[in-house]
Amino acid sequence: MALFSQTLTIGKLRSGGIITNYHCSSRCRHCLYCCSPSWPKDTMDRETARRAMETILRLGCASVHVGGGEPFLAPQKLLTVLRTAREVGMGVEYVETNASWFVCDQKGTEILHACAKAGLRTLLISISPFHAEFIPFCRVQNLMEACRKAGLHVFPWVDGFRPDLEQLDPHTTHDLQELVDLFGPDYLRRIPRRYWIHYGGRAALFFGRVFGRQSAQAVLDANDRPCSELADTNHFHVDLYGRYIPGLCSGLAVHMADLGRALSEDTYPLLCLLFRKGIRGLFQFAWETHGYRPSRDYLNKCDLCLDIRRHLTLEAGTHYAELHPRTFYEQWWLEP
Repeated sequence: MALFSQTLTIGKLRSGGIITNYHCSSRCRHCLYCCSPSWPKDTMDRETARRAMETILRLGCASVHVGGGEPFLAPQKLLTVLRTAREVGMGVEYVETNASWFVCDQKGTEILHACAKAGLRTLLISISPFHAEFIPFCRVQNLMEACRKAGLHVFPWVDGFRPDLEQLDPHTTHDLQELVDLFGPDYLRRIPRRYWIHYGGRAALFFGRVFGRQSAQAVLDANDRPCSELADTNHFHVDLYGRYIPGLCSGLAVHMADLGRALSEDTYPLLCLLFRKGIRGLFQFAWETHGYRPSRDYLNKCDLCLDIRRHLTLEAGTHYAELHPRTFYEQWWLEP
């Protein structure tokens, strides 16, 4: 489907992942999905995992990564997802973890061996200044060593930050200001040059502080095109509630049963409006219909879009099914 079509269809899926939970031991300032310890401890069940994977396979994607939240906060549920993938013939590229759960005990080692037995071959272990605010780096180091002993490959993401964190005490956490003091006042501005970050979720708020913001009108003036990225399937996710998240637009949701066909404007009025008219269309609709008024400046169109959607969800009392999950909007604030 051409991205400039007036009808939004989520068709062939190219590359993506499964979100097993939003509950997380960290509350990272760059998190696209606004994960935190405050989320409900819901996890993906076997039936939802099977239905999601069968749909993903049917739409042309043969493998996924598995992430959260922090999947290892519910290890038995994670094992269920891995076993379900093997049952339906879905490849698992890697499981993502922040290593917070690994304390070098027998239980942690047994979990790694169980994951390997369930078919896991690679563990992506997060390494970043944002994670270092919550997780002592020694846990990352210990988990990497334990993976090697368990026969699991390690995907250190991002390994380029390892030298930074190795200059700090590995047995405690470190706030971002410590890294700024150590590496210079432009340290935070240089982070996006070192690895890709999508400026949505909490990242929109955090990097607004780093790079500066502009008025809502300036954002609207600079963005006169439809949000065609909603149809992009190069990095999709399906979450534990059986919802497809379009175009890395966290807080927006499409039911899996509606994938592969044109989305109904009756069911998805906001998504269809964004796809046809972009942020200008959503802004005008929210202004005229639901009393939205911008109350601050914004990093980009995603920041403004999130602010509009938060207003619709939490302040205007609307009930758009595509604005899901509600907790995402409740957790869309910056300070840890």
